[in-house]
Amino acid sequence: MEEENITTVTEFIILGFPEFPELQIPLFLLFLLIYLIVLMGNLTIITVTCLDPRLHTPMYFFLCNLSFLDISSTSVTLPKLMDIFLRKGQHVSVKGCFTQMHFFLALASVEFFLLTVMAYDRYVAVCHPLHYAVIINVKVCVLMAAGSWVIGFLDPVIHTVLISHFSYCASNEINHFFCDLSALLTLSCSRTYTVESMSLIAAALMGLPCFTTTLTSYAYIISTILRIQSTEGRRKAFSTCSSHLTVVILFYGTIMCLYIRPTSMQSLDQNKLFAVLYNILIPMFNPVIYGLKNREVKGALRKMFHTFSKHRGIDIQKELFR
Repeated sequence: MEEENITTVTEFIILGFPEFPELQIPLFLLFLLIYLIVLMGNLTIITVTCLDPRLHTPMYFFLCNLSFLDISSTSVTLPKLMDIFLRKGQHVSVKGCFTQMHFFLALASVEFFLLTVMAYDRYVAVCHPLHYAVIINVKVCVLMAAGSWVIGFLDPVIHTVLISHFSYCASNEINHFFCDLSALLTLSCSRTYTVESMSLIAAALMGLPCFTTTLTSYAYIISTILRIQSTEGRRKAFSTCSSHLTVVILFYGTIMCLYIRPTSMQSLDQNKLFAVLYNILIPMFNPVIYGLKNREVKGALRKMFHTFSKHRGIDIQKELFR
């Protein structure tokens, strides 16, 4: 067989959403608004948690980690996408593309572990409340959070190293709004079997245990809640984990739609839409889910605004929380 004429690719072109050429500026404004909401919402959660001593608990410590993760994951993809909309800045260097891909995969891995840790925290709080302070102490919290970040960032290293040595000869146009692994594999003219196999193995070794642990934790939580005699007791017990359960359902639902569909049902355009939901919209919804559904967070926000209004000489608390 004759060798293919392989041209060395020095940069990639991220297409973004070329199917809407007349909506580039409106889309830029829309995603800019979403990005600002993500930043303000998650920074508010972090700020309120840090300033209010009543929120210095393991659950809110993990919530701060999740908020920082949401800011980081959207910051990996959204600024470049907005540059594409505004200035047609579709070109990205090969190293820049692989770096973006690595951080996207790493932060996704961190979220798997972090949501699992949060599920375990809720399991101990509901099923073993008398031993909660002993089991989930400060040292354990720090170790579980640090382990989530370290393992998450180490997980895609081999993928990044391998794919960075691939040859790209068919095209350098990425039909996505960021450097996604599947899109890069489509462009490669090297044998991608190793990376694809490793991705499946990594998903089995990482995703399946995380999903199983989370599912098992909530099975025990629901079983415990159903055994509580009083309706008020069941309501209080469920309220401690309802926000996290909502986030878990959204996260795993979009991940399954994005990556665990039959190949015959997949298309690059559909993948982009699911990626928008997973990488952009969920980080925007998370502060709303945890803030508006959580009595303690709302109480801390009232206190913060009340303190601010006293300093300013205006009572804005009644206007915002009436």
